[in-house]
Amino acid sequence: MIPSSDRYWLKNAHVPVALIENSSFPAQTREGLCLVDLEIVAGEISQIIPASGNNPEATFVDLRKGIVFPGFVDMHTHLDKGHIWERSPNLDGTFDKALATAKSDSQQYWQEEDVYRRMEFGIKCSYARGTTAIRTHIDSFGEQVDISFEVFKSLQKEWADRVILQAVSLVSLDYYQTPEGVALADKVAEVGGILGGVAYMNPNLDSELDTIFSLAKERGLTLDFHADENGDIDSICLQKIAIAALRNEFAGQIICGHCCSLAVQPQEVVAQTISAIKKANIGIVSLPMCNLYLQDRQALRTPFWRGVTDVHELKQQGIPVAFASDNCRDPFYGFGDHDGLEVFTQAVRIAHLDTPYGDWCCSVTKTPADLMGLPNLGRIGVGLPADLILFRARYFSELLSRSQSDRIVLRRGKPINTTLPDYAELDDLVFNA
Repeated sequence: MIPSSDRYWLKNAHVPVALIENSSFPAQTREGLCLVDLEIVAGEISQIIPASGNNPEATFVDLRKGIVFPGFVDMHTHLDKGHIWERSPNLDGTFDKALATAKSDSQQYWQEEDVYRRMEFGIKCSYARGTTAIRTHIDSFGEQVDISFEVFKSLQKEWADRVILQAVSLVSLDYYQTPEGVALADKVAEVGGILGGVAYMNPNLDSELDTIFSLAKERGLTLDFHADENGDIDSICLQKIAIAALRNEFAGQIICGHCCSLAVQPQEVVAQTISAIKKANIGIVSLPMCNLYLQDRQALRTPFWRGVTDVHELKQQGIPVAFASDNCRDPFYGFGDHDGLEVFTQAVRIAHLDTPYGDWCCSVTKTPADLMGLPNLGRIGVGLPADLILFRARYFSELLSRSQSDRIVLRRGKPINTTLPDYAELDDLVFNA
């Protein structure tokens, strides 16, 4: 379908207005889509013009109103945990059981080959689905940090021309109070990563936060936290992080993921937290699939709430909100396939992002790209690489109703092989362990 020539047109493409850079295109549908023609020259987008009925002299493809997205940006994943479900399932589905099961699996199996092959499997899935950048949290306690970060560095180098990879250290914040935690911060700086950790409510939280902010400032690192991944009304780690950022006058980027408890707290607490987040310039990433899976789970009882944070209220205050895959086929989430479209589809359904859709399509493309410091990704614009995803679906009601497994993924204007890796590739790891 896609021409082999270095110059061609994609005609009659439905593109979300919110994803077109520096444009004045009017929305032509209630979903914010506009019909345009895109010229691709030498792997870049050279023109974006209103769709016309005229056929250009150059080679062209008529997309017949098919939706075009830029490549997805998946800014919160756990590639090092991925695809261990068959050997280490979480049979009661609770968060505590997920923690214990993942820890046990890591202690038994997480050597170089095991981590490498599972992480690469996840990257291959993401790439085939159209993802251009991934941020992964990496369990970093003790000797595991050396094994997993070495694997990460190898994969980062091998995939550099296809997927941008970023790594975040993942430990509980008290770890940074130890010499091993300081050494971890040095390791993160050495590999150009992001300093991260899980914040838990405890009497020492303020001092723990001051320590990690100091470590980050001293090394010029940005921060990425897991916060309030629970339904506890008294869990206000997100607010504490924001106040600590202001107290420490931290100017670098801060991301907070999950933030589930915000959705069950009194409105006055929510208002205080959102105000502090905004002042501290914190970005929020919601993980709708994993949080729907884990939160409010009790045996033989129907869950009452959906687990997601207050994404609408945050966004209404100008706080950037992204959605991401989180865990895939591991004790924290038994499903998932590293697909940005699935993330967006489920986010729309779980968090009611429709009617109107507005610019929520940015939440898996442009917004996470900006939060990851990747200003040329997640958007469609003249002079940008033609890293695009072409869907046959013409409207969001079509896009979000079928799997779109027949999508075409372009990299620098050329179609890639979108065949997904076979699960059997990992059989010797997960069944013969």
